[in-house]
Amino acid sequence: MKLIQTQEQKLQQVQRLSQQQMLQVHLLEMPLTELEQSVNAELDDNPALETTSPEDVFEGCHMEGNDSSTSYGDDSQPSSGSDSASDNDDFDASKEREERDSALNDALERIGGGDDDMPTAGYTGGSGADSADYEEMVYGDTTSFYDKLKEQMGETELSEKDEDIMEYVIGSLDSDGLLRKDSESISDELAIYHGIDCTIDDVDRVVRILQTFDPAGIGAHSLQECLLLQIKRRPNDSLKPMMQKVITDCFDEFTKKHFDKIRSALGVDTDTAERVMTELRRLNPKPGSSLGETEGRNIQQITPDFIVDTDDNGNVTFTLNSGNIPELKVSPSFADMMEAYKNNKTSMSRREKEALLYAKEKVERARGYIEAIKVRRRTLTITMQAIIDWQRRFFQDGDEADLKPMILKNIADRTGLDISTISRVSNIKYAQTNWGTFPLRFFFSDGYTTDDGEELSTRKIKLALKDLIDKEDKKKPMSDDALTKALTKLGYPIARRTVAKYREQLGLPVARLRKG
Repeated sequence: MKLIQTQEQKLQQVQRLSQQQMLQVHLLEMPLTELEQSVNAELDDNPALETTSPEDVFEGCHMEGNDSSTSYGDDSQPSSGSDSASDNDDFDASKEREERDSALNDALERIGGGDDDMPTAGYTGGSGADSADYEEMVYGDTTSFYDKLKEQMGETELSEKDEDIMEYVIGSLDSDGLLRKDSESISDELAIYHGIDCTIDDVDRVVRILQTFDPAGIGAHSLQECLLLQIKRRPNDSLKPMMQKVITDCFDEFTKKHFDKIRSALGVDTDTAERVMTELRRLNPKPGSSLGETEGRNIQQITPDFIVDTDDNGNVTFTLNSGNIPELKVSPSFADMMEAYKNNKTSMSRREKEALLYAKEKVERARGYIEAIKVRRRTLTITMQAIIDWQRRFFQDGDEADLKPMILKNIADRTGLDISTISRVSNIKYAQTNWGTFPLRFFFSDGYTTDDGEELSTRKIKLALKDLIDKEDKKKPMSDDALTKALTKLGYPIARRTVAKYREQLGLPVARLRKG
């Protein structure tokens, strides 16, 4: 046998984000309460960053739904206009400036000890918002689904790189505890958005570690894998190999409840087959729910990122909810030092130059953070405006059937933003409307074009399909063919296979399993 060694040259373009871009992405994807924590942490960490006086605090961006005008104000804290309030504000501002000056002096005194004492550059902020599925909600006194997994992560020996990958993977789990993303996508997202270089094998290895966490089945890519992971942890007994065979070789029959075919494939008597099926039914298809997350979603309170209002005349306006986030500015003390550096740098001693370089770093970091907050606010504002413009009918009357087909590219084209940016905004943000509070992804749906060229929302078709099934005679449930004909009569001429697909997406079984 002859071995031949070949050399291959490959040209590959890899996108890398600057530190400032990474900060902007990180702040953009944060829920409101976590952003508040990040701002407070940055204020504590960076003496060059300050808050403005209370009357300058922004509550949000107020947008008219029928134009692009913008106004800023603090609706929750109206100015009293009294002299006493003004005096208190001046006193507080003066007190805060003194504290900042003191922090600056302390920091400068530490600099003389050498380079090792110099503070390191970098941004601080909350963690845990790396997932497109992360949602900021109030759970009462229970620990969140993700926190419980992170506790187990803390008890596992992982390298720093693997910890970063693990945290991102945990954040990518859906509410059932399954990982719907493939390893290649996760690897790309980590490289592009977080500057973490990892291979597909690295992700696969970390996912395998996650799959050893409790509850069994967590981190599986599919229901089939989820069940197999649970069976794998089962004590070795006579039923275990048969359970594995059913899920591995007869999964389609299992989901369709074809008991006779399963018994035949196992080659066992009816009693044994029933015991196998009984044990399989005890498995949990949604391991995430056992951590309290799914149940919590039904009772939790959600912090809306947008407050949308529709008046009696159908005019739609919205406010960007900025919570308790203050207006930020660069400390005057540090700004003055920067000016001194520019004007006198040739005559300064080495120690003075070191001190001023430190001040320069802190000022640049403060400016970068302030700019990232502004970018976040601007991005959220134009994205919400575009969604309202597209789905105006829904915001006016609250009828879900009025939602038009809308995909990420539609909003990206309208705003001039990247599709990945729209995706990040829509995945983790909520809008409070006159008709209820909805995640932004609620307003997105694919379109279906009829033979006549009419574009219909898949959401609208699904609503009609669900309504037909809800009203059907449960003694004689409608087959997919019958549903297809009924939908055609209602003005939705779609194919039978499309009906079957939408029915499955709605979580509705076939006719024979709906028979009451």
